[in-house]
Amino acid sequence: MMNAMSSQEAAHTGSLELTVVMPCLNEAETLAVCVDKAMAALRDNNIAGEVVVADNGSTDGSQQIATTHGARVVNVPIRGYGAALNAGILAAQGKYVLMADADDSYNFTHIPRFLEKLRNGADLVMGNRFAGGIGPGAMPPLHKYLGNPVLSWMGRTLFHTPVGDFHCGIRAFSKSAYESLALRTTGMEFASEMVVKASLQKQNIVEVPTTLQKDGRSRPPHLKTWRDGWRHFRFLLLYSPRWLFLFPGLTLMLGGFGLMAWLMPAERPLGHVNLGVDTLAYAAAAVLLGFQLVFFGVAAKVFAITEGLLPEDESFDRWFQYITLETGLIAGVLLLLVGIGIAASSVVGWAHTGYGPLPPVEMMRRTLPAMLCLMLGTQVCFGSFFLSLLGLRRR
Repeated sequence: MMNAMSSQEAAHTGSLELTVVMPCLNEAETLAVCVDKAMAALRDNNIAGEVVVADNGSTDGSQQIATTHGARVVNVPIRGYGAALNAGILAAQGKYVLMADADDSYNFTHIPRFLEKLRNGADLVMGNRFAGGIGPGAMPPLHKYLGNPVLSWMGRTLFHTPVGDFHCGIRAFSKSAYESLALRTTGMEFASEMVVKASLQKQNIVEVPTTLQKDGRSRPPHLKTWRDGWRHFRFLLLYSPRWLFLFPGLTLMLGGFGLMAWLMPAERPLGHVNLGVDTLAYAAAAVLLGFQLVFFGVAAKVFAITEGLLPEDESFDRWFQYITLETGLIAGVLLLLVGIGIAASSVVGWAHTGYGPLPPVEMMRRTLPAMLCLMLGTQVCFGSFFLSLLGLRRR
């Protein structure tokens, strides 16, 4: 029978199946019980495994506690939740890795249900605390009823991630699948980045129910509600340029163009007011602002793919078979010519009046479209050069 302690022998032959990784920063109060529970779960279920404590600079003797109770300690000088976990995972000797906090809030007897999914071909197995049960006082009401549900909904909406608990701290994955993610973040965003990138790479993600109980520490947790909640929210948006830039930009552009087309011939009544050239000016501004957001979205996507932050996107690549530097320059020049043509016609009309006073409303109906075409044409031309520069593949 293989037990947790004899798994050290298996490590020398490369036959370890599971490594349990715990990030640690001054967890002396609860670390021993967590290591003991993880070791017992490995031993009682005949799992060839090990426990790794990724220590992030503890000053309370956590390192000695971990070693005394049979864990292997990996010292991580770079501070941060993500940095500690990444170092521990890379040092893992098992084929699979399960990560969990060292605060005695997670149930290590659930290790077999995670491992079963991995053995059946899952790349990432997420725990779901809402499905398994959250003990009294284990999760602040703000996290339970607002933060986690909202952020999990965003994950499902933005990245089609099939999980109901996006930020569960106990999860398991194959080490090879993890290494393909090439995670970059070192802080609390690490947990979100893992799920987002696994979704974008179309890895096999499944969930298992797990429980959460009130942690055993007497000090406050490292997690800060508003600061870390905002960081997760910001991260999800930054990894989805479509929702952050593209869709709002297209909405502004199409709405602005539609409003301009409606107001160009004449003033339009809307209830008890008339919409005229003032509204036309705001519509032109909406088109211009919308174009800039769309451009930011495309540029962000190109940069993220080029730098390896996001995986290759076949549909995006197909668009760029047609949207090239040359086509961008042609479109920009055409817009410039249209703007110059409208401006020239206005000057010709002014000449026919002997360069005298002109009706301001009538002239604004020409000036605004001319200005918009000139500005859009200039931005399209220079934006095409910028995208072409971003798209250069680095050796």
